[in-house]
Amino acid sequence: MSNTNNDHEKKQASSLAPIQPKDRIMSWGSNTMLWLGGCISIGTLTMGSAQLEKGLNLIQLFLAVFIGSMILIVGITLNDQFSYKTGAPYAIQLKSAFGTKGSVVPVMLRGLPAIVWYGFQTWLGGAALNNISIAFFGYDNIWLYFILFQVIQILLSIKGFQGAKWVGNIGGVVISVAMLYLLYICVTQYGDVIGTKLMNHSGTWGMPFIGAVIAFFGNSTTVMLNAGDYSREVKTGYSAPVRGVSYFLAMVPATVLLGLIGAMASTATGIANPINAFAQMVDNKLVLVVTLGFIIFAQLSTNLASNVIPPAYAFMDTFKMKHRTAVILVGILAVCTCPWILTNDSSAAGLDMFTKLYTAFFGPIFAVLITDYFILHRRNVTKETLDDLYDDHGNHAGVNWAAIIAIAVGAVIGLVNVNISFFTATIPTALIFYFCMKYMPSCARFRKGTTLEK
Repeated sequence: MSNTNNDHEKKQASSLAPIQPKDRIMSWGSNTMLWLGGCISIGTLTMGSAQLEKGLNLIQLFLAVFIGSMILIVGITLNDQFSYKTGAPYAIQLKSAFGTKGSVVPVMLRGLPAIVWYGFQTWLGGAALNNISIAFFGYDNIWLYFILFQVIQILLSIKGFQGAKWVGNIGGVVISVAMLYLLYICVTQYGDVIGTKLMNHSGTWGMPFIGAVIAFFGNSTTVMLNAGDYSREVKTGYSAPVRGVSYFLAMVPATVLLGLIGAMASTATGIANPINAFAQMVDNKLVLVVTLGFIIFAQLSTNLASNVIPPAYAFMDTFKMKHRTAVILVGILAVCTCPWILTNDSSAAGLDMFTKLYTAFFGPIFAVLITDYFILHRRNVTKETLDDLYDDHGNHAGVNWAAIIAIAVGAVIGLVNVNISFFTATIPTALIFYFCMKYMPSCARFRKGTTLEK
């Protein structure tokens, strides 16, 4: 009987069907550790060092990271509510606003970039393993370690959230210890240099500071969109503020530490890349292992939590794949993105432009989801409404052009200035979606069950 229950839980966790309260596997603590592992990235370290060029001092950098992260937490706490209440994933949540066919657009906009970053970060993880091998055994074979790292990730991905939960619980501890150790090295060995160049620097509170806030907020907007993919796994009984505390503890301290550590390491050595900076700071194998171990677990936890689930659910919904098939395909496609080329310095400009282009759609998609859930449905999703989202011939069948038009116009507005696209496009998109829903004849069946129903 126990094996039957376990099989049932795994089946529920790996499907798009609503997860019932009794089958949810994430406690408040496990959810915190999962988000901690998912928000750790080498990009945050690098972003911390990048703010030095803008003239910020250490206090201003701290506040920029803190404020940017807090805005992100508010967005996650708002957008996780649909799935926490219903147990349905992001791919199903989208159908409420976009329709059963129209949801393919936003689900792919979230899923396909994740495949690119999956491959990118897998190459970094394989490179870290290779560097440890060189340091201790003198054996150099990055392709072997890249393939090995990817195989491990695919096997863990097949386990669904069970694998992500396991990695999150272990990786969160390893990452936290590593971050504190790297901070200790910065303060104890380069405290004078850091104090002179960062603490005593006058800094600026103008546009560079605002730009830094937006940068640290925008760094993780991807997970804000599909926050429901994680909240649907969390056991019931936790209010939105309580879940918000979980997100805060997982993301804000870690992001602040990463930003400060990146800035400190670059200040101490004059090397922009913080990972290379640590390699120069201390000629010590322990420091090398801690740094590379941090990279390995950061890539592993981020990939399983943020880069496998969105595209896997997208393929499951769009092509009716099984979970196992979807995650294997995602892993193969990640290798096909040629991450060994993307990680080259020559690819940096193109990758940056790619990121800015797809993130211009994230603010509009977020605006549509929030407007649909909070204003049109007033947070009330009945069983009949939820069942209809799974019905290809129901009221939500086809394409809701109100949502498609709204995100298209919102993206155009955002592309005027991609650096602040989330903030410039969100409100206009929400207004366009609302009024299109209210007045477009083709939206009549999508208005059923909403505040616009006559």
